[in-house]
Amino acid sequence: MKKLALTVICTLCFGFAQAQYDNWAVGFKLGEPTGINIRKYFNNINAIDVTVGTYGVFKEKYRSNKVRPNVGLSVQAHYLWHNPLFNSESVRVYYGLGAQVNSRGYDRMSGNLVTEKVKGAISLGGSALGGFEYFIPENRISVFIEGGTYVELVPAPFFFSPNISGGVRFNL
Repeated sequence: MKKLALTVICTLCFGFAQAQYDNWAVGFKLGEPTGINIRKYFNNINAIDVTVGTYGVFKEKYRSNKVRPNVGLSVQAHYLWHNPLFNSESVRVYYGLGAQVNSRGYDRMSGNLVTEKVKGAISLGGSALGGFEYFIPENRISVFIEGGTYVELVPAPFFFSPNISGGVRFNL
């Protein structure tokens, strides 16, 4: 972990190469979900994006029940299409489809009282994502903001959850 932190700090201070979206990128995403983000750019059009982290931190309702969320593990993967915005190579727009698997717990609530503690609930569903990414000129850092949706298939079919997040990526 210390090596990763040192690498990120050195890169922020001394990284002067033009970001390339024909390579790998590693970063951090904050929001829903929150976690480590890895992206593999295949060409000027496609990428695969994977986030491993937490999900459900901001949810107050799940399966028509009022809940108090507990942090759980989430894995989200998308196949993306990306294009320059207004013919600028520094700003790109992307969108795609994928899947999400979650393992989380929550406290089912009735008023302010906990009626049931659910631990390790596994959920699986489809996900859509769209966003903007800005490649900082003369640097390997890019920043992004994105939004999307998660539609659960198992165990609560058609449970709908909006996802909004932003973050930073180091382009290798």
